[in-house]
Amino acid sequence: MLDVSIIKTPCYVIDEAKLISNLEILKSVQDKTGCKILLAQKAFSNFNFYPLISKYLAGTTASGINEAMLSHDYMPNAENHVFAPAYTESDMSEIVKICDHIVFNSFGQWEMHKNTIKNSGRNIECGIRINPEYSEIETDIYNPCFKGSRMGVTLKNFDDSKLDGISGLHFHTMCEQNSDTLERTIKVVDEKFGRHLKNMKWINFGGGHHITRDDYDIQKLIECIMYFKNKYHIQVYLEPGEAVALNAGYLVSSVLDIIENGMDIAILDASAACHMPDVLEMPYRPDIIGSGKANEKKYTYRLGGNTCLAGDIIGDYSFDAPLKINDKLIFCDMAIYTIVKNNTFNGINLPSIAVLRKNGSLEMICEYNYEHFAQRLGNDRIYHEQ
Repeated sequence: MLDVSIIKTPCYVIDEAKLISNLEILKSVQDKTGCKILLAQKAFSNFNFYPLISKYLAGTTASGINEAMLSHDYMPNAENHVFAPAYTESDMSEIVKICDHIVFNSFGQWEMHKNTIKNSGRNIECGIRINPEYSEIETDIYNPCFKGSRMGVTLKNFDDSKLDGISGLHFHTMCEQNSDTLERTIKVVDEKFGRHLKNMKWINFGGGHHITRDDYDIQKLIECIMYFKNKYHIQVYLEPGEAVALNAGYLVSSVLDIIENGMDIAILDASAACHMPDVLEMPYRPDIIGSGKANEKKYTYRLGGNTCLAGDIIGDYSFDAPLKINDKLIFCDMAIYTIVKNNTFNGINLPSIAVLRKNGSLEMICEYNYEHFAQRLGNDRIYHEQ
């Protein structure tokens, strides 16, 4: 049980037991199918947990050089995959030293960098990201297959003459979805790109698989994986991000002030804009332990952050008792797409990061202060030399 009384807020808390539970589910899928599951670092890149994650998963996937380097440094014996819409020559010169799989977004990018890969002296698997032009994601900002998308090669633009050196195909068309969506998606992939898979060593189903969600149909996922393995005799990869740390973290925040403007408004030391940007971007409404929807319980409050952004509003919540200054609120599912996307707008400090160990003890991983804010904005040595 999380004892919030000892926590200086704001603070992210990673739940080690829940993280392990998620990893055990993912490993069971690997064990039953022979597939390989990778951590998508774009969702969860707390490298303190990489030694733990490496006990369960095959490796990681990166969105560029920095994430690839993070994996190389903190999960050195695992597979290190990378995909980016485009690579610079300088980044590629470093990527070829540390990555095992490199996926390209276009044949133009493949042609540009293939000699660097060939001259690296390493046995690197290279793939092309395909766009099957099928997705069930309703929000365009998260939909890689919306009209005019820059993500992946469509069947019309797929160039058979440039496949020499390509050993796999990658698609990523899902977001927080169940395996029935995957089942419909792979039928389209099979129909459009099946003839190319006959000469491939692997296929990557990408991310967006909510495998560790309570209502997720794992048996259907297993059937989807085995369909491709049996039909094409290839290795299947999945690279979930959210599923690894789903519901495995909290953001603990304190009430700083309570005001009234047509309704009761509580100002917190946690900000939607700074500390949980998907609340505004996606948007979505995070759960708070002990709360209800607006007017569901006796006392309703609008919760807002401590920045100057007028729209820094987390949402409207109700509680059984009135909120008081210094009360602590616990936001759920705050391990994913929070720590990796947070920012210091207005000079607001980043939340500390702690881990709730399996034995119930709380261990602080890191705390942030003025120096962390300032170092992102300039070089103190150059300033003093002027």
